[in-house]
Amino acid sequence: MAKGNGKTEVNLDLDRELPAADDGEETGPIPITGKAADESAAPETEKLRAERDALLDRLARLQAEFDNARKRAVREQQEFREYAAADVIKNFLPILDSFERALKAGGDSNSSSNDFRNGIELIYRQFQDALQKIGVQPIVSVGQAFDPRVHEAVEMVDTTEVPDHHVLDELRRGYKYRERLLRPAMVRVARNARG
Repeated sequence: MAKGNGKTEVNLDLDRELPAADDGEETGPIPITGKAADESAAPETEKLRAERDALLDRLARLQAEFDNARKRAVREQQEFREYAAADVIKNFLPILDSFERALKAGGDSNSSSNDFRNGIELIYRQFQDALQKIGVQPIVSVGQAFDPRVHEAVEMVDTTEVPDHHVLDELRRGYKYRERLLRPAMVRVARNARG
């Protein structure tokens, strides 16, 4: 043992033993070196990594939720526009009905009534073209099998002219806006014994 400063020096294995405190000496924190430092830092690092991963996962979920909400809002806004347009179009359908009735009424053979009829036919075609451009389509009914999803039967007629449960006559035309039914066609349906 060597002497230095009046104290004895002790050789210790720093990885395994710590020196004993002398009487009257203040002992502060002893720095941890080597394997002990790595062992205490590893759980801390793992804890921080787990916290980071949890926060990144939460961020990704919130971003996905926000993106879904944005897409849902855009879709609902588009559906609202389509339904609003459908309500407006419904207001024009009685006018279209009046045009059809006027054209069916016909007139006498003089030139002024023919000019009037030609004018009405032109307006009718223009009106139908405008409705077709925005997605309104008439429902074809006469001669078709009765379909309660698009037809409204007002009368059953005994006849052999058309097959059983087929539309004999259309009283009021039905319309669709894109794939949505605006109004069913009001029809007479054939009823016969041969089926």
